[in-house]
Amino acid sequence: MCRWIAYRGETRAFEQYVTEPVHSLIAQSLRSLEATARTNGDGFGLGWYGIHPEPGLYRETRPAWSDENLRYLCRHLESHMFFAHVRAATCTAVTRQNCHPFVCGQWMFMHNGFIGSWNRLRRRVESMISDEFYPSRLGTTDSEAVFLAMMGAGLVEDPVGATRRVMSELCKLVNEEDYREPVRFTSALTNGHDLFAFRFAENDSANSLYYRTAGDGLVVASEPLDRESGWEEVPTNHVLIGAASGSIDIVPFLPSELRQLGEERWSAQTVVAGAGKGK
Repeated sequence: MCRWIAYRGETRAFEQYVTEPVHSLIAQSLRSLEATARTNGDGFGLGWYGIHPEPGLYRETRPAWSDENLRYLCRHLESHMFFAHVRAATCTAVTRQNCHPFVCGQWMFMHNGFIGSWNRLRRRVESMISDEFYPSRLGTTDSEAVFLAMMGAGLVEDPVGATRRVMSELCKLVNEEDYREPVRFTSALTNGHDLFAFRFAENDSANSLYYRTAGDGLVVASEPLDRESGWEEVPTNHVLIGAASGSIDIVPFLPSELRQLGEERWSAQTVVAGAGKGK
């Protein structure tokens, strides 16, 4: 399984979270503590926002621990919102196009997880991508396909609702007939202002996800980056919403009793209004 971190707050250098901590993302690429894959050496990626509305992107297929450019980049790149990801490939090739994060317009996405029997379901999942966004399909991963399906499901207007609609359809696919395929979906999503982090699984255990606040800064990570206190676990089947205003809400994502009933009956607005956890 992959490892990642997402940061939103005051403008900072990447190195403070990606390379310097005792259990930094570089350290996790060599030895993760809460993942099924101990090493994550199938490429890495950085994504960030600067003076342009669309994010900057740097992706490489070499292991993060062996790329000397990464430490220089992390020392000099600064942003108020950035993603960093180290990959452990599951069922697709190690190519630059398959490395995270993925970008479509102003939006950026990265993922830790998989869809069971991807080769069997790939064509059907890709058919969920609307014609408008299919030209953005550059790689072969399930992660990118899900992201683009979310874009077509109304992500710009309703990020949580669009993600819920796509996950609901995936749950139907993996549970059809006598199949009970696993889905793991621990992911981060941003438009450069708001940060959304999802921890969800179907027919499996969800991958780990933690967060910590410091001043107006918010860090979300697959694993704590250090031994300091303040790290809190995002509950399974919840989404963390870090708004540009600085507020943080953790709300239920996809209740099991509604997964088969039609996603239109479960809107993001209903969840936030009725089950928010403010911080």
